[in-house]
Amino acid sequence: MSIHHKQEHSSLRLTEIFRSLQGESSYVGLPSTFVRLTGCPLRCVYCDTAYAFKGGKRWVLEDIINTVRTLGAPYVCITGGEPLVQPGVYPLMSLLADEGFHVSLETSGAFSLELVDKRVKCIMDLKTPSSQEQEKNLMSNIALIKGTDEVKFVMMNRQDYDWAKGIVRDQLAHCAPHQILFSPSYHDLPAQELANWIVEDKLPVRMQVQLHKILWGEKQGV
Repeated sequence: MSIHHKQEHSSLRLTEIFRSLQGESSYVGLPSTFVRLTGCPLRCVYCDTAYAFKGGKRWVLEDIINTVRTLGAPYVCITGGEPLVQPGVYPLMSLLADEGFHVSLETSGAFSLELVDKRVKCIMDLKTPSSQEQEKNLMSNIALIKGTDEVKFVMMNRQDYDWAKGIVRDQLAHCAPHQILFSPSYHDLPAQELANWIVEDKLPVRMQVQLHKILWGEKQGV
């Protein structure tokens, strides 16, 4: 194994690591440590973490785990960027699970979930048409969704809602309502409007807003 290959698997490039409250998913409101990895091949129109596309600092896995221990939250969210771009994320997630942390992974769905430790809650963000990255969706991932996983749709308009509604009907019938997250794009779709559509259609999904933005606004480290 080359030195470069070994480094890729024993370290990760991070944009930030911090403790906050989880703002999304079924873990919303819970004290969590966020490990934000650098780099993403997607360029979604509504992306709110473009600062994680480049830069960052390389950390060895041991230092990441020690920092997570020090921050002390029982829940750890691996996010990005797109975390699955970096090979070292797989051993990191397993090591954190070994330590007894509740580990969740926020991923675009453009990369296979097959190698993700089964103890990890995968939160897969299927890209809606208005994201302009819909073609990156790896739909074979749907068959890999576990009962503890969640599928998220971020919506900018009614077209995105209708598209997501079709996916729920045709491909996510095996998922419970609490596993399917409908989220309004922060600047593009009023949350009340999305809520009204869900209620009117009696749709079996979980509506969510981004709690961290409501509490602290749009900034890093929250």
